[in-house]
Amino acid sequence: MHETAAAIEAAGGEALAVPTDVRKEAEIDALVAATVEKWGGLDIYIHNAGALFWKDVEETPLSRFDLVMDVNARAAFAGAQAALPHMKARGGGHILVFSPPIEPALAAGKVAYFISKFGMTLLAHGLAEEVRSDNISVNALWPATLIESQATINHHLGTPALWRKPSILTDSVLVILSRTAKELTGRAIIDEDILRKNGVSDFAHYSCVEGGTPLRIVGDAGRKMWSQVSGGTKKRGETS
Repeated sequence: MHETAAAIEAAGGEALAVPTDVRKEAEIDALVAATVEKWGGLDIYIHNAGALFWKDVEETPLSRFDLVMDVNARAAFAGAQAALPHMKARGGGHILVFSPPIEPALAAGKVAYFISKFGMTLLAHGLAEEVRSDNISVNALWPATLIESQATINHHLGTPALWRKPSILTDSVLVILSRTAKELTGRAIIDEDILRKNGVSDFAHYSCVEGGTPLRIVGDAGRKMWSQVSGGTKKRGETS
């Protein structure tokens, strides 16, 4: 966290690192308060924290269910709730959560996880309508392919040849944040789709390995991939 802040400052920006346990409402409130104190307001709130547990319902302890719900759906809800008054005071803002389009067929073998993730997407859909008149944009963003991250590395989800760089997501975020609430809100957005709509046609530079074939996690190919991953996690029992 502090390394990231230092890198931002080295590039000429300003940063504030606030260690936060997103399962605790008071710490989320403190994070928002510290941001407002430093910069005088809050324009953008992005929820990218995540917990992962992939097991059948019978094999999911309630403690793990509570964990994914607390870190994913509940924390996104709490963060949006804390951010809204400040955005309304400034006449607008952006709330962005990292969660997939709602597709019930994906849930088998990963029900707890997808309850929490689909909950985040429902937040984006519902809250967007609640604050449309306040000029606040609320959206969900999800990658079209596997992304190089601690999740893909720690859970052995393929190899670098199957991954894209995180920069495809940061580029997508920049596009989303450049749109007003009248232009883009209440959407479950796929990174590749929004970049294509904004003139990107060559995605090769996002591959972690030159000539690699990033593995899709959306659409028909994605459903097959999630099914295969479900079978693998039953054997490994990996969690985070």
